[in-house]
Amino acid sequence: MKDGGEKGRDAIRLARLSSVGITFVLCSFIGYGIGYYIDKAAHTRPIFTIIFALFGIGAGFLNVYRTITKNTD
Repeated sequence: MKDGGEKGRDAIRLARLSSVGITFVLCSFIGYGIGYYIDKAAHTRPIFTIIFALFGIGAGFLNVYRTITKNTD
């Protein structure tokens, strides 16, 4: 049976890991939104939308990697 300290650490790990999907999607949408509004303000083709969406996806993957490696100890 686990003591209170181990249960607390497990709960914190579970909370961090459960937020991974949400943060990945949010990073992607925020990048997309920034690129969209830059394209709209500059009257350009969707080049900035694509670039910033890729930056957002990259930031999401980086966040997933950091969260998972932090919780594997």
